[in-house]
Amino acid sequence: MQKQLPLIFFLLCFLVSRQSIFAQGCVAVRHMSCAAGSGANSNSMMHPGQWQVSMGFRNLYSHRHFVGTEYQEQRLTNDTEVKNYSQGFDIGITYALTDRLSLSLNIPLAINARDSKYEHYGNGTLAAPNPYFTTKSSGLGDIRLGASYWLFDPMKSMNGNVSLGLGVKAPTGDSNVQGDFHKLDKEGKDYIQTKAVDQSIQLGDGGWGVNVEIQGYQKLFTNASVYYNGFYLFNPRNVNDTYNNILKDNVQNPVTVKHSVADQFAARAGVAYGLLPRLGIAVSLGARIEGVPAKDVIGKSEGFRRPGYIISIEPGISYMNKRNTFALNVPIATTRNRVKSYSDLKYGGQGDAAFADYFVSATLSHRF
Repeated sequence: MQKQLPLIFFLLCFLVSRQSIFAQGCVAVRHMSCAAGSGANSNSMMHPGQWQVSMGFRNLYSHRHFVGTEYQEQRLTNDTEVKNYSQGFDIGITYALTDRLSLSLNIPLAINARDSKYEHYGNGTLAAPNPYFTTKSSGLGDIRLGASYWLFDPMKSMNGNVSLGLGVKAPTGDSNVQGDFHKLDKEGKDYIQTKAVDQSIQLGDGGWGVNVEIQGYQKLFTNASVYYNGFYLFNPRNVNDTYNNILKDNVQNPVTVKHSVADQFAARAGVAYGLLPRLGIAVSLGARIEGVPAKDVIGKSEGFRRPGYIISIEPGISYMNKRNTFALNVPIATTRNRVKSYSDLKYGGQGDAAFADYFVSATLSHRF
């Protein structure tokens, strides 16, 4: 068994940051990271009564605009990009009830800023460009409580195992953060209009949700294993109470008067390798996909949303000793797709969304 322990430790390093779901720019994939770690990152090698505390951090800058998979280069050329800056902190607490079953609490915190022209004076022209203005949001996101269960005894299934998880997401994050927007009156004078900030930097979605997840690993050869994760959040509520338009009435498109409470998803798969086993250092390389679907699995899909997904190549490195784990991942985008929303399909056209080129995700955990 001792020969197998380094392999299990390495897998734990990579699974500890397994679901670093993060707001991908204008596609509002909320902070749903399981830094707390229901699943393999929490109860692997944990015994009844043990605790694990984790802190996850992610940093993202999005400004690349896409309609479908087509990059809108003119937004860069014309200096009309929308720029989102997001930092997320996830506090996680896990408690092992048995060798197989654990409970976890995930508390997300976010700091967001959004630079935009069109939301204020408008984009202007190349001859007379308008200035950028910033709206912000910061605070608590939507908290999740979950449970996970290993299908096989972790102490006997060293070469491979599968964990299933089930959780509840509470609408603890503010889904109606207000901001100041600069406007011009008929005489060309500046005035401030206060309304909801863009959906992509709202702290919560305003609905109760249920998530399911799966994760696991399988040994390939000495110090190398395949890992995989899958996550889906069901949001049954149709729309929340946040108005997308200050006038509270969008005559041209009544479907998008309020913000949509959208499902979201993520999946990862790759190979982890113990590079320096005695020092507790491992590396990984995999692929990931995450996004917001155009239509929810349960309930209606009305309201304003920017559905889409991003596919990335994800290199990572990790360090682990008996009680502490550190993992660093940098997903690099290969495909970005702003798909048609329910509103687009109903009324025609297709909106755009801004995506990041990459983001940085780091997780530190301590077990006691």
